[in-house]
Amino acid sequence: MDFTQLSFDTPVELINQAIKDTLVGSLGIEITKIEEGKIEGLLNLSAKNSRPGGILHGGANLAMGETLAGLGSMLLVDMNAYDVLGIMVNGNHTGVLKKGKALAVAKIVHRGKQTHVWNVDICNEEGRLISSVRVTNMITEKNDR
Repeated sequence: MDFTQLSFDTPVELINQAIKDTLVGSLGIEITKIEEGKIEGLLNLSAKNSRPGGILHGGANLAMGETLAGLGSMLLVDMNAYDVLGIMVNGNHTGVLKKGKALAVAKIVHRGKQTHVWNVDICNEEGRLISSVRVTNMITEKNDR
Protein backbone atom coordinates (compact mmCIF):
# COMPACT_ATOMS: atom_id res chain seq x y z
CA MET A 1 0.00 0.00 0.00
CA ASP A 2 1.23 3.48 -0.88
CA PHE A 3 0.68 5.56 2.27
CA THR A 4 0.93 8.77 0.24
CA GLN A 5 -2.49 7.81 -1.14
CA LEU A 6 -4.03 7.25 2.30
CA SER A 7 -7.49 8.79 2.79
CA PHE A 8 -10.54 8.48 4.98
CA ASP A 9 -12.00 6.28 2.24
CA THR A 10 -9.16 3.75 2.56
CA PRO A 11 -10.67 0.51 3.89
CA VAL A 12 -9.31 -0.45 7.32
CA GLU A 13 -8.75 -3.96 5.96
CA LEU A 14 -6.26 -2.55 3.46
CA ILE A 15 -4.45 -0.59 6.19
CA ASN A 16 -4.30 -3.66 8.44
CA GLN A 17 -2.94 -5.73 5.55
CA ALA A 18 -0.21 -3.13 4.95
CA ILE A 19 0.91 -3.11 8.60
CA LYS A 20 0.71 -6.83 9.33
CA ASP A 21 4.45 -7.45 8.84
CA THR A 22 5.54 -4.50 10.99
CA LEU A 23 5.94 -4.07 14.75
CA VAL A 24 2.29 -3.06 14.82
CA GLY A 25 1.18 -6.32 13.25
CA SER A 26 3.48 -8.46 15.36
CA LEU A 27 1.93 -6.97 18.52
CA GLY A 28 -1.53 -7.76 17.17
CA ILE A 29 -2.73 -4.15 16.85
CA GLU A 30 -5.63 -3.70 14.44
CA ILE A 31 -7.24 -0.53 13.14
CA THR A 32 -11.03 -0.78 13.43
CA LYS A 33 -12.33 2.68 12.46
CA ILE A 34 -10.97 5.84 10.87
CA GLU A 35 -12.55 9.26 10.68
CA GLU A 36 -11.25 12.82 10.73
CA GLY A 37 -9.73 13.53 14.13
CA LYS A 38 -10.56 10.09 15.55
CA ILE A 39 -9.02 6.64 15.07
CA GLU A 40 -10.06 3.42 16.81
CA GLY A 41 -8.20 0.17 17.22
CA LEU A 42 -7.89 -3.00 19.26
CA LEU A 43 -5.34 -5.43 20.50
CA ASN A 44 -6.04 -9.02 21.55
CA LEU A 45 -4.00 -10.02 24.59
CA SER A 46 -1.48 -12.70 23.62
CA ALA A 47 1.95 -13.99 24.54
CA LYS A 48 3.40 -11.60 21.91
CA ASN A 49 2.23 -8.47 23.73
CA SER A 50 2.18 -9.48 27.38
CA ARG A 51 4.82 -9.35 30.06
CA PRO A 52 5.74 -12.44 32.09
CA GLY A 53 2.66 -13.40 34.07
CA GLY A 54 0.28 -12.75 31.17
CA ILE A 55 -0.58 -9.08 31.79
CA LEU A 56 -0.57 -6.69 28.81
CA HIS A 57 2.84 -5.01 28.58
CA GLY A 58 2.77 -1.23 29.09
CA GLY A 59 4.94 -0.82 26.01
CA ALA A 60 2.19 -2.42 23.91
CA ASN A 61 -0.17 0.31 25.15
CA LEU A 62 2.34 2.97 24.12
CA ALA A 63 2.86 1.33 20.72
CA MET A 64 -0.90 1.23 20.16
CA GLY A 65 -1.22 4.87 21.14
CA GLU A 66 1.57 6.01 18.83
CA THR A 67 0.22 3.86 16.00
CA LEU A 68 -3.30 5.27 16.13
CA ALA A 69 -2.14 8.87 16.59
CA GLY A 70 0.41 8.53 13.80
CA LEU A 71 -2.19 7.16 11.41
CA GLY A 72 -4.59 9.92 12.41
CA SER A 73 -2.01 12.61 11.62
CA MET A 74 -1.09 10.91 8.34
CA LEU A 75 -4.73 11.15 7.30
CA LEU A 76 -4.82 14.88 8.08
CA VAL A 77 -1.85 15.94 5.94
CA ASP A 78 -0.78 15.56 2.33
CA MET A 79 1.66 12.68 2.66
CA ASN A 80 3.18 13.56 -0.73
CA ALA A 81 4.44 16.82 0.75
CA TYR A 82 4.80 16.06 4.47
CA ASP A 83 6.14 13.43 6.85
CA VAL A 84 4.59 12.65 10.22
CA LEU A 85 7.12 11.91 12.95
CA GLY A 86 6.23 10.89 16.49
CA ILE A 87 8.30 13.08 18.80
CA MET A 88 6.76 12.37 22.21
CA VAL A 89 4.77 9.53 23.72
CA ASN A 90 3.69 9.58 27.36
CA GLY A 91 1.49 7.02 29.05
CA ASN A 92 -0.25 6.69 32.36
CA HIS A 93 -1.21 3.10 33.08
CA THR A 94 -4.25 3.05 35.34
CA GLY A 95 -5.14 -0.63 35.22
CA VAL A 96 -4.14 -4.01 33.84
CA LEU A 97 -5.47 -6.25 31.12
CA LYS A 98 -5.35 -9.92 32.12
CA LYS A 99 -7.63 -11.32 29.40
CA GLY A 100 -9.53 -10.30 26.30
CA LYS A 101 -9.00 -7.18 24.25
CA ALA A 102 -7.71 -3.67 24.73
CA LEU A 103 -9.86 -1.16 22.87
CA ALA A 104 -8.37 2.23 21.99
CA VAL A 105 -9.83 5.53 20.86
CA ALA A 106 -7.45 8.25 19.65
CA LYS A 107 -8.75 11.82 19.43
CA ILE A 108 -6.85 14.86 18.23
CA VAL A 109 -6.63 17.64 20.80
CA HIS A 110 -4.37 20.05 18.87
CA ARG A 111 -4.07 20.32 15.09
CA GLY A 112 -1.35 22.84 14.38
CA LYS A 113 0.66 23.48 11.25
CA GLN A 114 3.80 21.87 12.70
CA THR A 115 2.48 19.64 15.50
CA HIS A 116 -0.50 17.46 16.24
CA VAL A 117 -1.31 16.31 19.77
CA TRP A 118 -3.48 13.26 20.35
CA ASN A 119 -5.00 11.65 23.42
CA VAL A 120 -5.50 7.90 23.26
CA ASP A 121 -7.65 6.18 25.87
CA ILE A 122 -7.22 2.42 26.08
CA CYS A 123 -9.89 0.42 27.91
CA ASN A 124 -10.70 -3.20 28.60
CA GLU A 125 -13.82 -4.76 27.09
CA GLU A 126 -15.90 -3.57 30.06
CA GLY A 127 -14.88 0.03 29.35
CA ARG A 128 -12.50 0.43 32.31
CA LEU A 129 -9.54 2.67 31.48
CA ILE A 130 -6.24 0.79 31.53
CA SER A 131 -4.01 3.41 29.95
CA SER A 132 -4.14 7.01 28.78
CA VAL A 133 -1.51 7.91 26.20
CA ARG A 134 -0.59 11.39 24.92
CA VAL A 135 1.21 11.56 21.58
CA THR A 136 2.82 14.55 19.87
CA ASN A 137 3.54 14.27 16.15
CA MET A 138 5.75 16.68 14.27
CA ILE A 139 4.66 17.58 10.74
CA THR A 140 7.67 18.27 8.49
CA GLU A 141 7.99 19.07 4.84
CA LYS A 142 9.61 16.18 2.99
CA ASN A 143 12.46 18.40 1.78
CA ASP A 144 13.29 19.54 5.36
CA ARG A 145 15.56 16.54 5.98
